[in-house]
Amino acid sequence: MSEQIDQPRRNLLSAFAWGATVATFAGIGAAHAQARSPSAAASPTAGQGGHAGFAALKQVKAGVLDIGYAEDGPADGPPVLLLHGWPYDIHSYVDVAPILAKAGYRVLVPHLRGYGTTRFLSADTPRNGQQGALATDIIAFMDALKIEKAVIGGYDWGARTADIIAALWPERVKALVSVSGYLIGSQDANKPPLPPKAELQWWYQFYFATERGAAGYAKYTHDFARLIWELASPQWKFDDATFARSAVALDNPDHVAISIHNYRWRLGLAQGEPQYDALEKKLAAFPSIGVPAITIEGDANGAPHPEPAAYAKRFTGRYEHRLFKGGIGHNPPQEAPREFAQAIIDADRL
Repeated sequence: MSEQIDQPRRNLLSAFAWGATVATFAGIGAAHAQARSPSAAASPTAGQGGHAGFAALKQVKAGVLDIGYAEDGPADGPPVLLLHGWPYDIHSYVDVAPILAKAGYRVLVPHLRGYGTTRFLSADTPRNGQQGALATDIIAFMDALKIEKAVIGGYDWGARTADIIAALWPERVKALVSVSGYLIGSQDANKPPLPPKAELQWWYQFYFATERGAAGYAKYTHDFARLIWELASPQWKFDDATFARSAVALDNPDHVAISIHNYRWRLGLAQGEPQYDALEKKLAAFPSIGVPAITIEGDANGAPHPEPAAYAKRFTGRYEHRLFKGGIGHNPPQEAPREFAQAIIDADRL
């Protein structure tokens, strides 16, 4: 989740404190897309949205993963990658994808590592939630599917991943849509303490820093996720079926380990992998994002998040910021799918 604190200087620091390291990737596997039945990923029961679920999931070997993903739209359409956050899943985009597909886009929605049908190819690979690892996964995913360049959109972990790719691999990004703006940071930026009210918003990060927290998240994963949904989007009246459809993705055998590592790594309580060290230094300098970009904020985002003024200068190309009104929380693509889809289309036209 993103962050917000009161003082302008602290706003900027907090936005940067979402540190992640990116490194060159190796061993990208050949693509082997294969259809899976919808039940392999989630129940097709409809929630509040207009679509019950994705028609089928595919799998592709990419880097260290066998990535599960949904696809919609014409195979020869301009590609759009949509990246979900924690603790959500690809169904955040179940109503966005058909809109973009109808507009002629090839829409790809991958499960991040630790979610849904995405699996590690080797039991020996560290279950690393470091953000550089997630960004590298998406570059590997693009290479496996032979996608040279795409419009990339995301929120929460997905927005941070999209930001990193746009900053460090701009040649792979046609345009960017990022909820809560610029979320690149570093462990060093996360070291200074924040004012008490800001620290309170990060209660789950402190919980995860303990062994009790790790055990609690493992035992109560679904309950925990639902609580986060409610706190992050206090005016979003999602129903039980909507949550259950996504909660299945959290049963991934690596989900807990990756989630705990992600938040511990941010506080410097867990080590990253050495192959990401070189690019972490680049991220610690807070590189600008020069690709065409639209940033989004919901007017009822209950998750910690930076103020737009704190990050606007980091976007040096054609840039717009949009506030989604009407009680929109932390998950705009699922809470306001038409508006989010339009932002993707408009970013592509910037």
